[in-house]
Amino acid sequence: MRKLLPFILFLSPSSAFAEITAKYVTSAQISIDSPYVITNAAPSSYSISGNNVTTSTGTGDSLVTNAIGGLNLGSLSNGVPALVNTNKTVTTAGSAFSFSESYQAGDATQTAITPSSGIATLPVLGGQTTVISGGTAGSLALTSLSSGVHTCSSGGSGTSCIGSTTVSITVD
Repeated sequence: MRKLLPFILFLSPSSAFAEITAKYVTSAQISIDSPYVITNAAPSSYSISGNNVTTSTGTGDSLVTNAIGGLNLGSLSNGVPALVNTNKTVTTAGSAFSFSESYQAGDATQTAITPSSGIATLPVLGGQTTVISGGTAGSLALTSLSSGVHTCSSGGSGTSCIGSTTVSITVD
């Protein structure tokens, strides 16, 4: 058997054959935010409260006793409902009474707003308005080398840059 060992070693392959694949994917991205506006219009509201007060709505043949006015949602003008007035009289003359009534007209429907040069001209609304001016490139720059090294210089506000390299090696 010892005499056959060198012969067996001679017949067996001394190196392995394999296919190796390396894949490098490099990507870079720069982005600058565009301007935008968020507007929340104020709603219409009506409230009434009181003590020793008789209320009614309408007049003449249309008089409704113990009714209160408010918002007429069936009658909108540019998104704002019409107000139905409340008639008020003291129930027991000479006695103490209290009365409180409030009305807030909501914001009318707005037309389209077009930002220009990064800033939008807006109407004054009773609700909250947030204006975001667009980003500015400033010194924004991104260098991406095939070696996978990325260099990003920050730009102005509203900017971002992303650089990435993915390496995959497959052995078959």
